[in-house]
Amino acid sequence: MKRADDFAERRKHIANLTDQELYDRFWALTEQVVAPLLELGRRNTTPSVERAVLLRMGISSLETQKIVEGCMDHSLMSHGAGHVVYKLSREKNLSIPEAGHLLAQGKCWDEAAALFKEGK
Repeated sequence: MKRADDFAERRKHIANLTDQELYDRFWALTEQVVAPLLELGRRNTTPSVERAVLLRMGISSLETQKIVEGCMDHSLMSHGAGHVVYKLSREKNLSIPEAGHLLAQGKCWDEAAALFKEGK
């Protein structure tokens, strides 16, 4: 079975676009495709996903559970556990594993939560 060549018909709506217009159209359509995926990622996470993120950030597996639990206890899961550790590390001028270690020890949670208040 041979496929009918309908390329000319399918490209009529873009035939008169310049290279720049094609480029812009490509990225606009790509954004439309990816936007729902990004939204799902922003709104939906699990403790397992957050632990995996922390592991990839160089935090020990023993500490990831404590950090994720701390994020849940302080209503920070919607921001992402990795984001919490990252912002705390930037604020305190620490490495990411050092900031994670502090949080795993139960320290700096109020400071971490304050970083996500309005205007921060």
